[in-house]
Amino acid sequence: MFERPGGGERAILVHVDFGDPEQFGALEEFSDLAVSAGADPVAVVTARRSTPDARLYVGSGKAQEVADRIVDHSADLVIFNHELSPSQERNLERLFKCRVLDRTGLILDIFAQRARSHEGKLQVELAQLRHLSTRLVRGWTHLERQKGGIGLRGPGETQLETDRRLLAVRMRQLRQQLDQVERRREQGRRSRRKAEVPTVALVGYTNAGKSTLFNRLTEAGVVAADQLFATLDPTLRRLDLPQGEHVVLADTVGFVRDLPHDLVAAFRSTLQETRDADLLLHVIDASDPRRHEKIGQVNAVLDEIGAAEVAQIEVWNKIDLAGLTPGSEADGEGQPLRVRLSAHDGRGCDMLLEAIGQRLFVDIVAVRLCLPPEAGRLRARLYQLGVVGREVATEAGGYELDVRLPRTRLLRLCAEAGLDPVALGLPCEGPAAPIQ
Repeated sequence: MFERPGGGERAILVHVDFGDPEQFGALEEFSDLAVSAGADPVAVVTARRSTPDARLYVGSGKAQEVADRIVDHSADLVIFNHELSPSQERNLERLFKCRVLDRTGLILDIFAQRARSHEGKLQVELAQLRHLSTRLVRGWTHLERQKGGIGLRGPGETQLETDRRLLAVRMRQLRQQLDQVERRREQGRRSRRKAEVPTVALVGYTNAGKSTLFNRLTEAGVVAADQLFATLDPTLRRLDLPQGEHVVLADTVGFVRDLPHDLVAAFRSTLQETRDADLLLHVIDASDPRRHEKIGQVNAVLDEIGAAEVAQIEVWNKIDLAGLTPGSEADGEGQPLRVRLSAHDGRGCDMLLEAIGQRLFVDIVAVRLCLPPEAGRLRARLYQLGVVGREVATEAGGYELDVRLPRTRLLRLCAEAGLDPVALGLPCEGPAAPIQ
């Protein structure tokens, strides 16, 4: 392996175009990621291929071109805007005689630099070890032959097994510590449910202005900078609304295209705030020409983490840069769909507060649900949310529950349980039905 310099690494960036139209703008974002990690991009090498090369990913001719660029620019590092297999990474390092980093390793490095809280550091370390474990184990495959046979067991297998064991022990310790953090977070969520305080989560592509908006609304003082992944650690603050109600506003980690699965797994407790939210504020950079593509990327990640069904309001931020005016849009039923604002100067933020209150506290349903006996999980979930006012057991072994909560959340809970809302007594249209 190669020693890592302390900083200011001169990097060669490698991007391969496989003809995917959805990858438009990927090279620009890749360059921003490299700069955010502290690299100094001295050259960019691009290529077009139909499929990756099994041995070197880019093919021998293009790999030699990269090697020549390394010599010409005295580069310390080569970064690929793609996920490399352990063998490809090892073959490239032998050829280039310098470190090689893939997209997953690059994003993990950025997260490691930005994590500030104890939980964030644990999550990043777990993701890094998961990523490293594949490189470590497969990196010693030339010694795997020593596993069998008397007299053939040597230091290679000992080193391999030792490294495997140390990694497994550390990853188990990290998971245990994160489970403790998760339990503390769940206690906080349970308290908010009992107090019937809705949670609103800010989501969006990285650098869309989530933390700036969070600071504008709550005066929290969260770090906000014009860079990718400026903040990682989730922050919760109370937010008072014009309707006299209040909610808990959560600032979450930003998304990016091809977010590494190791990170999604490690940040499960952070992303739980998004899954359990009553409303998502999808912050969008209105001045970004690729905003529609990024909207699709964010919705894809929301679907991956199980938050696709959560009610959402699009917040078109940075209207001061886009030349737009503050405003809001609603659907045919008058429900807020989109708000245009500037978190930088505050224009339009009052409209957002009005929209949040209208979405959460106007469409409250109070109904009597007739649950069948097999809907025990939904019943338990309703009690966990603290929204059950009264329960009566039915002769058929089911339950009649008087509940009161936002219509969108009740519809989502019914959908997750695979039950028809109409059959349960929930009106899907018109005003909320009072409890009989």
